[in-house]
Amino acid sequence: MPTLSRRAVLAGSAAIAATGVLATPAAASGRKKPKPTIVLVHGAFADASGWNGVLSRLIRSGYPVLAPANPLRGVASDAAYIASILATIEGPIVLVGHSYGGMVITNAAIGNPNVKALVYVAAFAPDAGDSVYALQNKFPGTKLGLPQLEIRPYGQSGDGYVRREVFQEIFAGDLSRSTADVMWAGQRPGDVSTLQETSGAPAWKTIPSYYLVARNDNLIPAAVQRFMAKRAGARTAEVNASHVAMISQPGATTALIERAAR
Repeated sequence: MPTLSRRAVLAGSAAIAATGVLATPAAASGRKKPKPTIVLVHGAFADASGWNGVLSRLIRSGYPVLAPANPLRGVASDAAYIASILATIEGPIVLVGHSYGGMVITNAAIGNPNVKALVYVAAFAPDAGDSVYALQNKFPGTKLGLPQLEIRPYGQSGDGYVRREVFQEIFAGDLSRSTADVMWAGQRPGDVSTLQETSGAPAWKTIPSYYLVARNDNLIPAAVQRFMAKRAGARTAEVNASHVAMISQPGATTALIERAAR
């Protein structure tokens, strides 16, 4: 019968004293690392339900996941809110943003060492001083402007909603009309002043990033997405999808998130 070395016996004794469970060095070394928590941040004119197809896949794969509500009140305040949620999570985090959610995660991850990767899904990946409006119009192709928004006064600014007659074309061109109509009815508006609010120092300068380009996006042109992905040094994948790539292409979206998680 093989015998344990003195070092192994001492390690086992220490484990028993600390936990009441015997763990030999071999068993300890074979223990799998816990999977990172995946945090999914939605953008404007949407809510967290847009992540449902991705969430179900990640949950089946054993990932702890969270899809918080993005307040959509302003870059700095939204980032502060998401950062407060991230601060409650123990262990490594993969932070994912769609559309305007990319502005938020770029700022929310600053100063949190647990954020190990950023994933942009047809999202804004700003540098310091960039705004949504400036990035969206950096290259031709966007079909969303003020004429396509219904603005309802709120506070000192106003809430912007994408008009029903253009919602499917701009936002969800590869989804059915009935699905797009449901999304239009449930859209959460963004404060229109957010369009001009500038971003702070970008987390992608110090955190590895990944980018899913939606080739058929009528809100953030694919050329803009490729520019931002290249500037951020992101590992990039592309799909034939509308702006809501996480809904029409949940498998490809999940695959990139899991790649980042590994």
